[in-house]
Amino acid sequence: MNEPFTLAIDAMGGDAGPQAVIDGAAHAAAKGLDARFLFFGDAEKLKPMVAAKNFRNADIRHASGVVAMTDKPMHVLRRGRETSMWFAMNAVAEGEAMAVVSGGNTGALMAVARKQLGMIEGIDRPAITALWPTPRGRTVVLDVGANVEADEKQLVQFAIMGEAFFRALMDVKRPTVGLLNVGAEDLKGHELIRAAARVLREADPDMAFKGFVEGNDISKGTVDVVVTDGFTGNVALKTAEGAARLVGGWVREALTGTLNAKIGALFMAPGLKKLKDRIDPSSNNGGVFLGVNGIVVKSHGGADARGVASAVNMAASLARHPFRDEVASTVKTVMDRRRAFATQEANKEATVAAL
Repeated sequence: MNEPFTLAIDAMGGDAGPQAVIDGAAHAAAKGLDARFLFFGDAEKLKPMVAAKNFRNADIRHASGVVAMTDKPMHVLRRGRETSMWFAMNAVAEGEAMAVVSGGNTGALMAVARKQLGMIEGIDRPAITALWPTPRGRTVVLDVGANVEADEKQLVQFAIMGEAFFRALMDVKRPTVGLLNVGAEDLKGHELIRAAARVLREADPDMAFKGFVEGNDISKGTVDVVVTDGFTGNVALKTAEGAARLVGGWVREALTGTLNAKIGALFMAPGLKKLKDRIDPSSNNGGVFLGVNGIVVKSHGGADARGVASAVNMAASLARHPFRDEVASTVKTVMDRRRAFATQEANKEATVAAL
């Protein structure tokens, strides 16, 4: 970045409390992130935490309320306007900050984002992203929880948003995109997902659409962007997180079970650290709310300082990229082409009927 920019941080959001949030922002700053931080929350609690970190550019904005993890989104919209989450989002809505980071209630954060920021033109519903570690680097999966169901039009929109997001985050000119299905063959799956595939093939020839991918293709890194509905995506995400913890526990048990194993672990320490870093969810923390008209990054509620820093850095990476304009333009082009194809087919049918 050429000059500092402003990030709004919901300091009270998350299970670990404000200390982990402040520590995470400080960690990002210490690693070179040149940003102005706006911390929203209980000023009395935040002042000594922020002062101890010697931020070059940080302000505290008092917010008397906190959104609880059990709060209903509609309750927050009606009565949550004095909360740290609401004020942090408002900083983006008013143009004071370029992005917001929060580890708070996901449903409430989504509702507040839609209320204050609105949606990108042409997008019906938002989608939440997840970054998946793979042998090739990272794969983006969406939606992982914003929508229990999605029709073919929304899946197409998710694909367009995911492609633009991956390009902005990874600086890849033409990311590959796949639709998650029960098989890679064209005839597999229900009609809804096959219809989405047809639209992407016919109406978006600029996209590197690779067709259907299966669950194991996510971790293999077969494509850069995997598109699915929020129900399926969330189940896949939680399954992967559980599997990573299980394997990590087995490795730890195997390397500490005997004296010889402990000695061997000392020699393997560099490799084990690399493995831990690759499978640690903290290194890929930060789900972006695509579709809303602003940069909103959801940090995992239980994230430690390293995880919060990951979410903060992601917000910074996206803050100045015009990918939202690209999404709006591409959605309009694809939908215009889709309508043109539908008109052509209707005209063909009318001509045949007239003969």
